[in-house]
Amino acid sequence: MNRTSITVPSAIPMVALIGPNDSYVKILEGAFPNIAITVRGNEISASGVQTEIQKFEEIVNEFLVLLRGGQVLSEDTVLRSLAMLNNDPQYHPAEVLSLNILSNRGKTIRPKTANQKKYVEAIDSNTITFGIGPAGTGKTYLAMAKAVQALQSKQVNRIILTRPAVEAGERLGFLPGTLQEKIDPYLRPLFDALHDMIDQDSIPRLITNGIIEIAPLAYMRGRTLNDAFIILDEAQNTSAEQMKMFLTRLGFSSKMVITGDATQIDLPNGAQSGIKIVHEILDGVEDIAFINLDSADVVRNRLVGDIVNAYEKFEEGKSKPHPIRSRGDR
Repeated sequence: MNRTSITVPSAIPMVALIGPNDSYVKILEGAFPNIAITVRGNEISASGVQTEIQKFEEIVNEFLVLLRGGQVLSEDTVLRSLAMLNNDPQYHPAEVLSLNILSNRGKTIRPKTANQKKYVEAIDSNTITFGIGPAGTGKTYLAMAKAVQALQSKQVNRIILTRPAVEAGERLGFLPGTLQEKIDPYLRPLFDALHDMIDQDSIPRLITNGIIEIAPLAYMRGRTLNDAFIILDEAQNTSAEQMKMFLTRLGFSSKMVITGDATQIDLPNGAQSGIKIVHEILDGVEDIAFINLDSADVVRNRLVGDIVNAYEKFEEGKSKPHPIRSRGDR
């Protein structure tokens, strides 16, 4: 019988590796049903099928790299690492999960999946990056973290956050209140993300000084945006003309990130979404990247990924042609 044994350095408490009540070991046992895992002292061993033993060794060594780097494992980390090992073997979980983007008030923002790492790397490498995927995949949150990082490292002088102000069939003119009161609900998610990344007392000052600007997409028309990190959120609710208008605002020494979910289009009267045709138009243009995220990249409650998958299956079923039954089939 094949067997392996890994000695855990004394500087790493075993509970950090195996989890409270052996919870991480139980996850590994579910992932590798053809091996037996045992823990004695500072050793963790496995015996059984060689292919699973090799994967077991690989994942445990990835965990040890994370723990040596000061990270804390969780059930979510274990599950995501196993998913990477199976679905994206070219990416090492320790490499993905230790890519720090930004730290604030003891919280570190980093990618949690291989696709998210590709997205972050694309933002670094390209002037314009499109992040397309369902809700909860971190496309806006990670883009904003990269924007704050660029501002703090003086790569840009300001951050501009924008999104279409018309969603779910509503028109601003029919909503009560001042213009600011009307647009606040649409821009609130951007404010919420900012509060995770910048000291709360600094945000009003940065907005007042124009270092951070949060405005509806219509406010971008006619401008040239230099030395800025510009994020267009909810881009599925832009028309083709609005998308062209936004992209042509790009000035010198600026970056753009466009995020959207092509399955949640709220444009009226069946208007064509700018995000649906932009890939076809700009495909092959240098310095522009398109990154697609999916349900495996959802970083909210685990159920969100399951819900996204369920809806995708439902939509696929609706799009399949149903066979026409003849009278003789009745």
